[in-house]
Amino acid sequence: MSPTETLFEGQYLRLLRRGRWEYVSRQRITGIVAIAGLTRDDQLVLIEQFRAPLGRRVVELPAGLAGDVPGEEHEPLEAAAQRELLEETGFSAERFERVADLPSSAGLTSETVTLFVATDLRRAGEGGGDGTEDITTHLVPWDDVDPFIAAKVAEGCLVDAKLYVALWMLSRRREGKRP
Repeated sequence: MSPTETLFEGQYLRLLRRGRWEYVSRQRITGIVAIAGLTRDDQLVLIEQFRAPLGRRVVELPAGLAGDVPGEEHEPLEAAAQRELLEETGFSAERFERVADLPSSAGLTSETVTLFVATDLRRAGEGGGDGTEDITTHLVPWDDVDPFIAAKVAEGCLVDAKLYVALWMLSRRREGKRP
């Protein structure tokens, strides 16, 4: 394997080259988490927010960075998932299960997103993000997820690919087939 060369280093990102391959890496984090959360009455907890790189609102799973809070540089991934779920949606969960590690864009970045399934969610706060975010929380009954997504797309929203992965995994679980 070729050595890695730093081409550019910003406050949050680095542009790297290994051989002929250029890619992006995040700085000052230990991981990235996404949470597929279901309430006790079978509602999926989703968020919607404006994403500047896309110039559009995106329907997503609650998600965020681990180890990015000063003093919490070695934050465990499950703790980050719990924190992000509460911060973005106002929900906490009885159970978290780590289900997958997903490359977010294998040709562009070295980041991997750790997907958790959180169950038995209950309201524990307001949500909406950390003050720098404009997050809308959606509680979508499981049987209404497909029409909800179709309506959001018709409004001009994009849908994050991790949401489709989570829906597939949750559907398999409901069928008694664990991926």
